[in-house]
Amino acid sequence: MFPLKDDIPTRSFPLITVGIIAANIVAFLYQLSLSLGSGSGGVQAANVIVFEFGLIPCRLANLCRVPAELPSPYLTVFTSMFLHGGLFHIAGNMLYLWIFGNNVEDSMGRGRFLVFYLLCGVLAAAAQTFSDPASRIPMIGASGAVSGILGAYLLLYPHARVLTLVTFGFFIQFIHIPALIVIGFWAVVQFLNGLITFTSPQQGGVAFLAHVGGFVAGLLLISFFRQGPRVSYRRD
Repeated sequence: MFPLKDDIPTRSFPLITVGIIAANIVAFLYQLSLSLGSGSGGVQAANVIVFEFGLIPCRLANLCRVPAELPSPYLTVFTSMFLHGGLFHIAGNMLYLWIFGNNVEDSMGRGRFLVFYLLCGVLAAAAQTFSDPASRIPMIGASGAVSGILGAYLLLYPHARVLTLVTFGFFIQFIHIPALIVIGFWAVVQFLNGLITFTSPQQGGVAFLAHVGGFVAGLLLISFFRQGPRVSYRRD
């Protein structure tokens, strides 16, 4: 399933959502410019950025040394949210943020939404660090914070529908699917992959427990950040 857009109108322009997406794109283009420059030296420079500004659990847990010239591990909790490992990584995160983030921002207001987004990212990072505090593998990406957005959206708009591209072999169809199914399917996949990662925490790849942690954070925090009644809407 490939979600494209939901059917919930917004009352105001999603300034913070757009700003976060723009910041992520700028950071990714900078990473890309480094990796494309000077052959192997460019790739090394791009990797250095990841190891400097990505979140490395053992540094955050104070289980390994942090060179004096590097930023504080606590700062990397935030900087890591704006770094990505490739085009598909950032494209997926920003797509989900755009589809679901604008409505969540609308329900909270801009200031609350920014705090909510960052806090979900922090709790996602904490979940991943707790799962393997001795890990030296850097964690990057907005996935944890975006997962929090999905958790909040699920409680705010469980009856919304999402225009989704569904492919199965030669079958290709655009279908409106309830958001409950789209996000619920996503949550189940993340949970199962999180269990697999927990049994083998030293492996690299996707930090699925960060996804799970962010999603649960969104579910728990939405009642504190939502202001006013849920947005009412009418389908044609």
